Amino acid sequence: MSYEVLILSSEKNERRRGAVLETALLEAAWDELVEGGYGHFTMEAVVQRSGTSRPVLYRRWSSRAELAIAAIRHHARQTPIIVHDTGSLRDDLLALLRQVSSRRADMGLLVFVQMSEYFMETQSSPADLRASLIEGEQGWLSTIFLRAVSRGEIDGSRLTPRIASLPVNLLRHEVMMTLKPIPDAVIVEIVDNIFLPLVGKWPLPMP
Repeated sequence: MSYEVLILSSEKNERRRGAVLETALLEAAWDELVEGGYGHFTMEAVVQRSGTSRPVLYRRWSSRAELAIAAIRHHARQTPIIVHDTGSLRDDLLALLRQVSSRRADMGLLVFVQMSEYFMETQSSPADLRASLIEGEQGWLSTIFLRAVSRGEIDGSRLTPRIASLPVNLLRHEVMMTLKPIPDAVIVEIVDNIFLPLVGKWPLPMP
């Protein structure tokens, strides 16, 4: 980076401080990930895109792996999931899955399709990455299921950890297998034909 560019970056960073500067860096990092995947993701590219300097970036994140995770988390926070109380387990789940599909599908594709080099570099797995990124997923589901149990809609003893996570995991699998937006009919099928019969106190009629 030339002396002139360093001066311009310094002046620009004087105008962008704290959270404003960090947001600009994370958004630049996210754009780099989306455009080229982790294989082409570099700290220098983020420096160039954000118009900052290497010291500014490295003061916050010491490696591209740390920066990539921070950028993905930041992107997820821009589209928070709202847990609605519709008075019905079925409608609560449908509302949740539709939000996850519309707001997080792009992140899911990035994480599990374009991050293969990240897994080799960090000696981790997609499951490890997912666990480090999930913020609130278990809380969303727990809130919905506790309401349903209190209303007598489902048998709480059937909610093993694997069954409880099934709706979101099936949605995630659908994104990975199709690489396309999830049709609403698929979301309804996951809830009505697969999940509810597993946890209901009695067999539920098929739609």
